[in-house]
Amino acid sequence: MTRLDGGGLMDKPFVLATDLDGTFLGGTQADRRALYRWIEDNRDTVGLVFVSGRDPEFIHKMCSSNELPWPEYAVCDVGTSIARVHPQKGITPIDTLEREIAAQWNDSGDAVRAALKSFPGLTEQKTAFRYRVSFDYDPESYDPRAAEVIDGMGHDVLISDNRYLDVLPRGVSKGPSLLRLLDHLSLPPERVLAAGDTLNDLSMLVAGTPAVAVGGSEARLIEALPDLPRIHHAKGIGAAGIVEAIIAFDLHPDAKEILTDVI
Repeated sequence: MTRLDGGGLMDKPFVLATDLDGTFLGGTQADRRALYRWIEDNRDTVGLVFVSGRDPEFIHKMCSSNELPWPEYAVCDVGTSIARVHPQKGITPIDTLEREIAAQWNDSGDAVRAALKSFPGLTEQKTAFRYRVSFDYDPESYDPRAAEVIDGMGHDVLISDNRYLDVLPRGVSKGPSLLRLLDHLSLPPERVLAAGDTLNDLSMLVAGTPAVAVGGSEARLIEALPDLPRIHHAKGIGAAGIVEAIIAFDLHPDAKEILTDVI
């Protein structure tokens, strides 16, 4: 799966902006294959943006191995990286969109690590993130005063899936960064479906686009979502939930015919 149209998203009537783990990568193998195949068969009218907690290297590796379709863009690292994606050129950060994020973070990684070093329940993830510090999180031993310390440093704490804790620049997360990208591309939000399944997807699902919490979503995400017509609560797990929402919102004229066997 390497075919891209080589252009931007502005001319595409539908764009899927999706989380990966549990969402685009969720559901049965048959459901995932059907969705991925449909995207590839409709690249002239379907755009793809990955909005993930994963780092750019992971996304490039997955797409290069033909496990996933190539997206045109990626909002990575829980919104702290915004990049153009190309099969040959790799993943290239968009400096104009990341400048404010970098300034807000202000090279705070070492200070955050030092501040949280003595707090229990946190095991640092060793990936070299640029504008975030991330931990594996143990809710049983975690001391909530850690979040107070981070707040006092001017950063945000985001806990998701009851096992991850991210320290992020104040006001930066998946939703604001997705909106920054859409504005940069002059892409109307009503043509974009945001899809997710954990609490770190909340800001994306309430950002103002049509949105779907796929089947099997984290309970805390479901509890936090407002009751709005533009937010669909899918029964289908992962990829099937995405398809369910595309059809429910009537976002692509061919989705129902092509993907009926997914839901």
